[in-house]
Amino acid sequence: MERFNLIDGLYLYPTPAGAYYAISSSEIDKPRRFLLRLLQQEQTPPLTIGQLQTLMEIDDEDKAMQLLLHCQKLQWVQGVDAPLQAPQSALEEVLPDLLGKISECGKVLLADDQGFYLACSGFDHEVAEELSALSAELATVHKRRSGLLINNMGISSHAWAIVDPFGNSQIGFWPMYIGKHRFVLAIIGVPHFNQAEFVTLAWALITRYLTKAANGSH
Repeated sequence: MERFNLIDGLYLYPTPAGAYYAISSSEIDKPRRFLLRLLQQEQTPPLTIGQLQTLMEIDDEDKAMQLLLHCQKLQWVQGVDAPLQAPQSALEEVLPDLLGKISECGKVLLADDQGFYLACSGFDHEVAEELSALSAELATVHKRRSGLLINNMGISSHAWAIVDPFGNSQIGFWPMYIGKHRFVLAIIGVPHFNQAEFVTLAWALITRYLTKAANGSH
């Protein structure tokens, strides 16, 4: 096998694409497990073989390097020059600003699987409530028909959209899977998931619903 060397002085951090992959499905494979573990850290870990093996739960150094290379080729991970801290503020304080940055027009809401919204940007309260309820109903339809979509048609995406006559999304519903929790992002227009704020959003939710839950915090 060709040998690769790690660059000294870097810290591991998911890219927006990596954060999206980590939470876009409840199915767990090795890359998704690695990315989720990375987003459970209180601080971006140093890029060392020991850290990689711990995060990946892989004893073999070569296999750990292969998985890192796979994620790097797919642009799911990046190296940053200085350590970054996980979001520390309460969700209700950080979510509205983060949500507003991941939509072209700033109209976004985050709902739970019961159809209640946790935070929103650009929506009135009544509209946010109705969209949250709609997101839960779409989730029920998707779960009921996922066999057709995935097995018969090969459509693996869990997202739904209401489109205009040209096929452009007017409003889209994207599920986010955080452990046993399922959330939905409802976004008017074009989503901007390629922003750093999306990584922070995923990190904040994972910190609240995975990391703190594992540590016994409420």
